[in-house]
Amino acid sequence: MTSIDAAPAIELDALEKHYGAAHALRGIDLSVEQGEVFGFLGPNGAGKTTAIRIILDLIRPSGGRARVLGFDTQAETVEARRHIGYLPGDAIFYRDVTADELFAYVERLRDGAVDRVYLRRLIDDLQLDAGRPIRTLSRGNRQKVAVIQALMARPALVILDEPTTGLDPLMQDVVEDLLREVAADGRTVFFSSHLLAEVEQVCSRAAILREGRIVNVFDLAEQRRIAPREVRVVLEVAPAADAFDAVPGIRVLSVVGTEARFETDGSIDALIKALARHTVLELESSEPTLEDLFRKYYEAPDDQVTHEDGSHEDTEAGGAS
Repeated sequence: MTSIDAAPAIELDALEKHYGAAHALRGIDLSVEQGEVFGFLGPNGAGKTTAIRIILDLIRPSGGRARVLGFDTQAETVEARRHIGYLPGDAIFYRDVTADELFAYVERLRDGAVDRVYLRRLIDDLQLDAGRPIRTLSRGNRQKVAVIQALMARPALVILDEPTTGLDPLMQDVVEDLLREVAADGRTVFFSSHLLAEVEQVCSRAAILREGRIVNVFDLAEQRRIAPREVRVVLEVAPAADAFDAVPGIRVLSVVGTEARFETDGSIDALIKALARHTVLELESSEPTLEDLFRKYYEAPDDQVTHEDGSHEDTEAGGAS
């Protein structure tokens, strides 16, 4: 018997999906642990939705295997789905039912395994008028319905495809808080997003997908710790062009007039001591964002992208969302 407690929330092993000559997924290996909020990143066409649909057994892979909480998603589909809450990227509901009626239907599908107090709290937190027919709701309020139906049964694994699409910034914050609560409860959130700021706010780890291949999986806290820091200073008097070349641990990016820019992977103490010989008018220090990291992988030429296994990106076109 499968032990849910001991199994990763999601395991993908050499997962492939081909549509004729088009390769949507090119051998994805990924493990997501229980209790994580895990971001799945990539632009349209990278393969995010294809991978999610395979995890849910909505489509079948061309090769490889997917497991959810230890259950094989093809051989044990029903068992796997019992533990999943899912929000699709294009959620469609019966137009003439109310949100309350939809939630009651979901509760029946779940054999009554819904905490109604928690459900009411979700409705209140997201400020949803659940008594109105869904056809009368705005795009943002329909998205709230989709979020609630995915969370309401407190599933062990929540899979969300662009969860905050259509929501205003205040409601995005509410959803992010709800996702943090899921992880704090020991459950798992796996979500795709193109909003990199959102991923930075809530995720512990993330994967970057490019043309059907995972090009990096990283811990966000560790990434922030080791990421290079850029420092910009404006001095009262223009320094010599080579004034900072000997400062240890510092890369001089530019010295133009009274403005100098530096990059460092660690402490800026040596730079501060070197600057003490000058009159400093301005000093700014900034860390690269997830967007900077994302752009590094997507703006690099194909032959410069190195994968986790040491292989390089090939140039064959992929093509699925």
